[in-house]
Amino acid sequence: MSYDPRELEAEWRERWAESGRYEADPDRRGADDVTFVTVPYPYPSGGMHIGHARTYTVPDVYARYRRQQGDNVLFPIGWHVTGTPIVGAVERLKSGEEEQIHSLENAFGVPESDLKELETPMGYARYFIEEADCSYKTGMRRLGLSIDWRREFTTNDERYSKFIAWQYETLKERGLLEKGLHPVNYCTNEEQPVTTHDLLEGEDAEFQEYTLIKFEDEDEGVVYPMATLRPETVRGVTNAYVDPDATYARVTVDVAEQRSNGSDGSDSSDGEEGKEGAGASSGGEEWIVSAEATEKLDLQARNVDVEETFEGAELVGERVANPVTDEEIIVVPADFVDTDNATGVVMSVPAHSPDDWIALEEAKARADDLTEYGLDPDEIRAIEPRAILTIEGYGEFPAKDAVEDHGVESSSDPALEEATQELYNREFHRGELIEEYGEFAGESIEDVRDELESHFQRQGVFDAMYDFDEDVVCRCGGDVEVAEQETWFLRYNDEEWSEKALRAIENLDAIPETTREQYTHTVDWLEEWPCIRNYGLGTRLPWDDEFVIEPLSDSTIYMAYYTIAHRLEDVPPEELDRDFFETLFYGEDAVADPDERALDLREEWDYWYPVDYRCSANDLISNHLTFFLYHHAELFDEDRWPKGITSMGMGLLEGEKMSSSKGHVVLPDEAIETYGADTVRFFLLNSSEPWQDFDWRADEVGSTRDQLERFWNRAVDVIEDSEGERDLETIDRWLLARLQRTVRTVTDAMERFETRTASQRAFYRFEEHLKWYRRRVNLDQRGTDGSPEHRTRGVSARRPGVRWTLRTVLETRLRLLAPFVPFMANELHERLTGEPAEDVPWPEPVPEFENPTVIERERLVKGVLEDVRDIIAVTDTDPETIRLYVAADWKRSVLDTVRDVGPDQGRVIGDVMQDEALREKGDAVNALVGDLVAFVRERDDSTLASLSEIDERAVYEDASAFLAREFDADVDVYDEDGDPVDPGGKASQAQPFRPAIHLE
Repeated sequence: MSYDPRELEAEWRERWAESGRYEADPDRRGADDVTFVTVPYPYPSGGMHIGHARTYTVPDVYARYRRQQGDNVLFPIGWHVTGTPIVGAVERLKSGEEEQIHSLENAFGVPESDLKELETPMGYARYFIEEADCSYKTGMRRLGLSIDWRREFTTNDERYSKFIAWQYETLKERGLLEKGLHPVNYCTNEEQPVTTHDLLEGEDAEFQEYTLIKFEDEDEGVVYPMATLRPETVRGVTNAYVDPDATYARVTVDVAEQRSNGSDGSDSSDGEEGKEGAGASSGGEEWIVSAEATEKLDLQARNVDVEETFEGAELVGERVANPVTDEEIIVVPADFVDTDNATGVVMSVPAHSPDDWIALEEAKARADDLTEYGLDPDEIRAIEPRAILTIEGYGEFPAKDAVEDHGVESSSDPALEEATQELYNREFHRGELIEEYGEFAGESIEDVRDELESHFQRQGVFDAMYDFDEDVVCRCGGDVEVAEQETWFLRYNDEEWSEKALRAIENLDAIPETTREQYTHTVDWLEEWPCIRNYGLGTRLPWDDEFVIEPLSDSTIYMAYYTIAHRLEDVPPEELDRDFFETLFYGEDAVADPDERALDLREEWDYWYPVDYRCSANDLISNHLTFFLYHHAELFDEDRWPKGITSMGMGLLEGEKMSSSKGHVVLPDEAIETYGADTVRFFLLNSSEPWQDFDWRADEVGSTRDQLERFWNRAVDVIEDSEGERDLETIDRWLLARLQRTVRTVTDAMERFETRTASQRAFYRFEEHLKWYRRRVNLDQRGTDGSPEHRTRGVSARRPGVRWTLRTVLETRLRLLAPFVPFMANELHERLTGEPAEDVPWPEPVPEFENPTVIERERLVKGVLEDVRDIIAVTDTDPETIRLYVAADWKRSVLDTVRDVGPDQGRVIGDVMQDEALREKGDAVNALVGDLVAFVRERDDSTLASLSEIDERAVYEDASAFLAREFDADVDVYDEDGDPVDPGGKASQAQPFRPAIHLE
């Protein structure tokens, strides 16, 4: 039977569906034999692509592996529809947005006739969950994912919302959910907060809190608030910049009603709470800011009245006073000013900012051109940098040194960014403030920045605002700004809660281990998290149904819901009250009148929990995955906290980032149709470890398909041949020994989710062993030049021990490969043994065949083969006779001394020279010792012990027929002093385990 993945895989999918093979229910197996593995439920705002396929196949491989290890395994899936991305996609579709329609048709192959079905949010979601050719369920089933489909749900389901409502009522009662003003990502189109998952552009952007230094035009009584992330540089400001062609505004800002951070949980909507702590003065101030900044400030809990607008050119030449030094600085025009960043008025600190140093030099160079703005060129050229700190390794003006060291010549030089970042980092950690900073003089910025900023805030000369450092766009197409909103937020900075989260991280099996630090870092910086939105799909806030709980906040403990989702259909939604879930998760003593149905469901929850491993994207550590740990740590006992998290990398397509909007994706359905599901799975799992990025390349995927087909054909040959007998020779035992090592290596890798290591060893690496074995037992006839001349695909003409060995090896490898290529492995294993591979236990090493000595014996044969081939290549000869000379016994004695003493050449020579016979050999011994010391250093104790058991001459004599066949020459084996002819005088060159070779 030829390899036809379409037919083969269709049959197995049907078998699995009919049998309910992966439906998991509690049984008598104990906690040590239960595995619960999860992956983030998909967000069906579009179809499934190949990047998603890798995400969901990794946990499937682990689930299949644990089943073969005898575990009862739960691997469920649900559908995340909470929030606005789906709503936004529907609105863009209904409005006829060309880009949205193009994405649906081009990236996901949605026919025009189906677009009407997508014009309601849940219609849209259902289409991509299960109706489209590129739907998630279609892709998952075709990939052969071993999911328990009974437990699926959407986050818009009424019963799921009851579960989420219980969670948030509990957190509110415990004081971990509070209301107050809080900075949030705010879509100016939808007029509501959004999260990372709602973004089309700027997904990685984080808003920053800028310090506003209030420079003042004392004649006009107006403030020029200049934004900086380095407030300590205030004494080094030499001038300001504005964009002369941009629009600016004179506004009255009611600073008395600026934001309260809400950290005390108070409702600050009356504008009276928390003002003094922010350093605000009472009443309003007149500010000069960019037109864009007026909108930003208005969003940040300030009353902003625009008095007038004008071109930035009108500000050029104005003089404003530094609020800390009282010195006047001049406003200079510059086209590099980004008026959409912070206030649009930029202060310049050329002594400590390479950017500003270059900008000032360029301004001086064009000073004569600035007369059109009424500026005196000499005044511009007279501006001098002002140092505010000292730092070892730099001169008076560190920015000047940094620019010169990096060879920066202009503001467009790419090296400028590197120079700036390098200097900022060094000044932050090592710079010491000068005497003018009074009580802060001599201190490092790292130690005093916050205190210094608070000091000037209390004086009323510093203020603050939030902004992004890049453009951020909502999926609906609207601009996203930082807004301060009165909102409900989770108090992730609560000390007790944070301590629990850190304890959960400490107990976590973080894969890879390097990610553990990312979790603790997230806890360290995490503050309050706004958890509601104004509208969208999802669960309404239980005590205020005008709001919806946002996506990252309703996806923290839903894994617990999987355990009972399929059994809640018998409970009316209105009866899923708080007491019901308290009983379910905390037991009969948690409420006065426990519901028997909840107690019954508790048994299933208790059976499956905790989550053993969660597989999720690395970029979710900074939010979802850490939230997942926080909420489990608070709501459940420690023995129910997550045991492990495996981090997942991203996917590339032909070396570039995948993009649904640009149509730069591969759909699993298309890939499976072209290559087969096993090929798709195997490539995704074998091309990199899960936490590494993978690159889908069509030519490499095609090569993987060819390799699997060759494996299939070889396997069928073995299956169709007779079984043979267990009459084993050394070479058979070598292959079986290699098999045992492979079993150990693959098992260890699977325990750590190392899918690439496991699949490489079970497939590619072992194929190399098998290729060698086939040569050794003459299954493939070879030409005199070593090239293969395939003689027969069958093995029936070979001895019985070979056939037995090949069947034994195939059976074990199929079980090792079953998690990766389940369709092929199950089919071949069933043909070979009568049972699918997944129904047979995971292989364990067979002690009888674990023989390191036989492995080292064969390594010697390979070494001789390669040495002879190298000599032939160098000498360009075609030998008729090959003479091998095995080292004399005294040389083995020297090697034994090196092993015993250790690779210390002086000590070895001292010991060896105690033997009179060896002492007489003089220089020959000295030279040999050096070589043998290097030999021992390169090998571990186990390998050396195995070598000590080997009769080297017997090894080469046993392999002489093979070597003769390989080179079409006679092969003679001698002891070093056993050949009276020794035509080339080579014998004396023999060393232990490296025979001397002569060709003639």
